[in-house]
Order: sequence, then C-alpha cells, then structure tokens
Amino acid sequence: MNAQLTAFACSAMLCAAACAGQYAALPGGVLRSVLPADGKEAPAIVAPFSMRTAPVTNAEFRQFVLAHPQWQRGQAPAVLASSTYLSGWRGAADHGALAPGAPVTNVSWHAANAFCASEGARLPRWHEWEYAAAADATRADARDDPQWLEQILNWYAHPASTPPPGVRGAAPNFHGLYDMHGLVWEWVEDYSALFVSADSRTQDPRKQLDYCGGAALSLGDRRNYAVLMRIALLAAMEGAQDGGYLGFRCARGTDNDAPTPKESP
Repeated sequence: MNAQLTAFACSAMLCAAACAGQYAALPGGVLRSVLPADGKEAPAIVAPFSMRTAPVTNAEFRQFVLAHPQWQRGQAPAVLASSTYLSGWRGAADHGALAPGAPVTNVSWHAANAFCASEGARLPRWHEWEYAAAADATRADARDDPQWLEQILNWYAHPASTPPPGVRGAAPNFHGLYDMHGLVWEWVEDYSALFVSADSRTQDPRKQLDYCGGAALSLGDRRNYAVLMRIALLAAMEGAQDGGYLGFRCARGTDNDAPTPKESP
C-alpha cells in the first residue's frame, strides 16, 4: 500500500510539473461582447492570443514567492497588497493546508500581474477573457444556449464556504481551457477600465471602457448575467484588494506584449 501511495504521489507531482504553465493558442476574432466596442452595439475585435490553460495554483504561486520574496505575505507594501493577502497561507511562503493543485486566491492584482510578468506574460484583457469564456466543450460560443448559462449561474448561487477545489476537475472547453467558469473569479489586466465614471469622456486610457461599462447595463447582452456579475465584481475592486475566491491566469499576445510591472515592492 505504501508503495502504491508513493507511486501515486510521484505521478501527481509529474503531472503537476507537466501541466504547470501550459498555454493554449486562441485565434481571436469578432466578439459580440457585453461591453460593445463603441458603447452601443459594435462588436469587439480580439487579436490572436494565448492563455494559460488553468488558473495559477497554490504550488505555482509558492514557487513564485520563493523566487521573488518581495511578494511573500507580510513583505508586499500595503499599497500593493491588503492585510488579507494570502491570508489562508500558514507562512510567508507556505500555503499550509490549502491544496497545492487548487487555484491560488487572496492575491492582489499587483501580485497577479507580477507573477504573469515573471513568465513573460500578462493578465488577460477583458475582451480576451470574455472571448475565451464564451466557449463550452464543443462550441467556440455557447452563450445562446440557456442550459449552459443556467449551469454557470448555479455556481454563483452556491455558497463559498470552503476553499476552491483543484484545477482541471472538469473537461476543458473548446479552446482547451479549464475552469473558465465554476471554480474562481479571475483578475483581468484592464479591470479598472470597467469602472463606470460620472464622466465617460475621460481620455485616460485605463478608463477606455467607462462608457461601454455603462452601456452594458442597458444595451449589452443581458442574457449573460454570469459575465455581467464578473464585471460588477471587478469594477468594485482596487488593485491591492483580493478575495477568497478571486484567482487569476495569464495570457500572452502575438506581439509579445507582456508588460514590465509598473509598481513592485
């Protein structure tokens, strides 16, 4: 029995090593977005990109903070990480009882951005995430299927009383991506651009979706309430905040547009 357990543990470690950091290529294209490109009804044009096939795990983030101790719990300054940053971890670089293969949560946008930059990537932009999340197992866009949407909404209705389970617990979607729904919420690079300001004429590029965000409430595809709920959550966040069910995955553009973190401790 001990030999079997040892073999199983070794197999799990090999699988985790093989799966970590895998990216799937997505062709991009025209997206009927809940945030129309012109704030009214124009579709968004998504350039080809690649995305991590699963959310970043506790084990992967532990390796990151070991290599970048400035992002360990208690080391990142308050402007980049709140007091709840990695709050479920036992120590500065020890995720404790949290499963190594479960998605890392309680991670600020700044920390998630730094992780992605460390592997030559960035956080996905909103339209990229929405494009990737529109797929089910067999279709690139399943959003007109009411049964599929109902399955997604059922997860939102489930109380988040325990840490999320491991990644890749269900079949991948059409693009080869796991857990786009039903596991955790996810940061996007332009989360702050989803904020709806009183003056949508702002020229700040970080607010380029201000007007679109307001339009989504009245003109967007309101059938996709699950996606609109994600917009509402992200719009309410600040970069230093985190959440017990808020994780992330990374993306890469075809133009190798991974950013250098503008702020680091």
